[in-house]
Amino acid sequence: MKLRSLIALSLTGTVLLGMIPAQAADTEGEWEYKEASLTIMVPNSEALDGFEAVCELAEEKLGITLDVETFPGADEGRNIVKSRLAAGEMSDLLVYNSGSVFAGINPEDYFLDITNEGFVEKLDDTFKDAVTVDGVTYGIPFASSSSGSVLYNRDIYEEYNLEVPKTWDDFLANCEILKEAGETAIIGTLADNWTSQVPVLGDFYNVLAEAPTFPADFEAGKAKYATTPAALASWQKLADTVQFYNSDCLATTYDDGCDMIVNGDGAHWIILSGALPNIYSLYGDDVNKIGLFAIPGDNPDNVGLTVWMPSAMYVNKNSDKIDDAKRFMEFFISDEALDAYVAAKLPDGPYCVKGYDLPDNVFQAVKDAQVYFDEGKTSTAMEFQCGVTTTQGGAICTEAATGQTTAEEAAAKWDEDCRKQALQQGLNWE
Repeated sequence: MKLRSLIALSLTGTVLLGMIPAQAADTEGEWEYKEASLTIMVPNSEALDGFEAVCELAEEKLGITLDVETFPGADEGRNIVKSRLAAGEMSDLLVYNSGSVFAGINPEDYFLDITNEGFVEKLDDTFKDAVTVDGVTYGIPFASSSSGSVLYNRDIYEEYNLEVPKTWDDFLANCEILKEAGETAIIGTLADNWTSQVPVLGDFYNVLAEAPTFPADFEAGKAKYATTPAALASWQKLADTVQFYNSDCLATTYDDGCDMIVNGDGAHWIILSGALPNIYSLYGDDVNKIGLFAIPGDNPDNVGLTVWMPSAMYVNKNSDKIDDAKRFMEFFISDEALDAYVAAKLPDGPYCVKGYDLPDNVFQAVKDAQVYFDEGKTSTAMEFQCGVTTTQGGAICTEAATGQTTAEEAAAKWDEDCRKQALQQGLNWE
């Protein structure tokens, strides 16, 4: 695999990009060997350990080599992609966002329709929704999923004989027991204020359960967080957590949170599961002291996980190597390739591929998350379903998490900031 930089710019931010489709062999493990070289654009924010392992295997099994171009993330990266697409200079494969960001670049004009490819049947339905626009599926997952969920210290749960809660009231009851015992019930890492948003954004499965049209209605300006009961409930949950945080939460960083949850200096941390690889790098197998459960709602029979889907792999429909691209794509989501990927980089969430059994050495918290996937109890986060978001979310949620504003006030501030962004996008919001 050749690696080269696309453009020499010093930029910050993150854009998630996808990969390239491949053609399927009749039976997994019996791969057509035909030498070919493909180009692929990958954002420089992506960890490439697992990808490189798959590329080495693809060269051995398929005869396909990859020439990799990296490019910056955030808006600059998106502009580069749009410019390359418009100029007809896109690589054979592209790693790009799934969800609303992908839908916003007119995929029907640039990317290959893979809806009827056999390997698409392997895709998790929630992921498939994130790479399907107007009924047409375009991509496969580049990496594992992550979730907005509750990481918890399993030793503390055992010590206090606590059970994983199935309702929000059950969760608060657990927190009360821990608080009365002198424990930090919930770790607050508000020094990095983006973390304050996770209790709200990670509750989105519960919002959809009560208000399934909320993302579309919100983007159209017809619904608001402050006036939609199911959405306002997420803000009330954030307000409920105020009394349970560590007293120094405003000075506690994300890195501190990684230390605290594994060392038992706090019982719960409502955070993205992407924290797990960082904890593993610091504490090794002690990462398995940590379990995971979804932010619960009010219905114990419908507890589900809010998922951040990975970037996706897409095929340039104007490539002259489409058959080779599809061969690579099918191989990339085969058990053989995923095993190679996992051996090089342990995932921070389940893969979005049906029927793939995670190896025994994955993190306990990832095994916990897999149960929600197996039961079909997942939904994508709001940002994957709605193109309007806030730029001040961290500050707004931190105010609510420290009791400076009420749930109603914070939700209204979020709505107002989103209104400003919607108007900048030319949407007809009042």
